[in-house]
Amino acid sequence: MRIDIITIFPDYFAPLELSLIGKARAAGILDIRVHDLRSWTYDRHKTVDDTPYGGGPGMVMKPEPWGEALDAVTAPAETAAAPPVPPAAPGPRLILPAPSGVPFTQVHAERLSDEPWLVFACGRYEGIDARVVDDAWERMPVEELSIGDYVLAGGESATLVMVETISRLMPGVLGNADSAVQDSFAPGAMENLLEGAVYTKPPVWRGREVPPVLLSGDHGAVDRWRRDEALRKTARNRPELLREIPENHLDQHDQDVLRGARLQVGSESVAD
Repeated sequence: MRIDIITIFPDYFAPLELSLIGKARAAGILDIRVHDLRSWTYDRHKTVDDTPYGGGPGMVMKPEPWGEALDAVTAPAETAAAPPVPPAAPGPRLILPAPSGVPFTQVHAERLSDEPWLVFACGRYEGIDARVVDDAWERMPVEELSIGDYVLAGGESATLVMVETISRLMPGVLGNADSAVQDSFAPGAMENLLEGAVYTKPPVWRGREVPPVLLSGDHGAVDRWRRDEALRKTARNRPELLREIPENHLDQHDQDVLRGARLQVGSESVAD
């Protein structure tokens, strides 16, 4: 997969040299290119913003540098050794991180991990001149995505979140592909339940023991325990997710676990 990131703060993306993503880049699984938007400015101050038409606070990112940046970054490569990419070749998909976007979920990450080429446009200030998006739509699919109901200083940190979420789903990035299958919010994984508690060696630490069932070797009992823990955690942290589970997916044991979890949550609320 190729990922292009356009930003006024290229140094923000140094973490993409680390850990799993850094290794995937070194192995050629990921081709991540970070571009400085100011490379497409021509005045002494490298200006990328101006006052908004219609008045109001803040500044708006100018269309000229963004238009030229997207033209250059998404242009088919042409060299003497390689002919121009044919029109039928898969092109880029433009991602705009913004608080006004569609909520970004694991489902989006799964879908985007199958794309051959993503371009992230990191806006700042009050956002990017809307004509940039209109112009981009004529050449490529465009998605506006939000990582949460809050406002960041810019799109860089949201881009880091999305790139990591998408990249780890690609074959060869994770050491164990089953890790992604068991994630919280993984499509089809435990009816969208949150992942429960996890443990490793030693079996006793500061007087706290690992749950005995995890040491039992009984895989059926371990699976049952993990599901119970997932049900309890979901009831405690994200109860609204339980409403999305079809009733026929919950057996009597599930319902008993949830009843106990709800009672505990209720008693903790009263205590607070």
